[in-house]
Amino acid sequence: MSMNIFRLSGDMSHVFSIIVLLLRLRVARNAQGISLRTHELFLLVFVTRYLDLFTTYYGIYNSVMKILYIGSTASIIYMIRFTEPICSTYDKAQDSFLHWKFAVAPCALIAFMTHVLGHGFSIDFIELLWTFSIFLEAIAILPQLIVLQRYREVENLTGNYIFFMGAYRALYILNWIYRAYNEPHYKHHFIVYFCGVLQTLLYVDFFYYYVKSKTQGGKFSLPTTSG
Repeated sequence: MSMNIFRLSGDMSHVFSIIVLLLRLRVARNAQGISLRTHELFLLVFVTRYLDLFTTYYGIYNSVMKILYIGSTASIIYMIRFTEPICSTYDKAQDSFLHWKFAVAPCALIAFMTHVLGHGFSIDFIELLWTFSIFLEAIAILPQLIVLQRYREVENLTGNYIFFMGAYRALYILNWIYRAYNEPHYKHHFIVYFCGVLQTLLYVDFFYYYVKSKTQGGKFSLPTTSG
């Protein structure tokens, strides 16, 4: 994959979001308002997408970023599950989205159907898992957004973390547009486009209230579902 300013900015936004969340967990020493289930989904996304670490070398930058995403996400999960006092503050009752039933299973089914339609029953498992990761990433943030909706008031570092996560995907859309216009033999991935746009749209409501809180000052609060 070629490098351009939009891809680099997207990658740095993604890395920065992870750093902000790790900082938030270590400084605040609590997991209130953080969805463990979202990070379990993201870990599954990265593990199934980056199996090519064992088959193809694309360069040091590519390899380091993939290992960073897997390692940092696993670290976040470990902290929320096992590190005191953080794990004692994690509210499982608020983080109740059935992610295996309503995210992993449907995405696995859709990925299998998509793969079969494109390749018949000649299964390429690495490509199938890559397709699965694309679908799953599109909705992996849902448990986190639901948790924030239930808490309503969003802590500053948590809000920054989610903002940079959303910015990462929005910048990648610009990366795809840039590459489509500037690379003569660029290969289009319409499933990736669809899932990327869907993922970005999930952040739109959050972006609105995030920017509003930053411009007006005061606490960052999300409206109730009835409001």
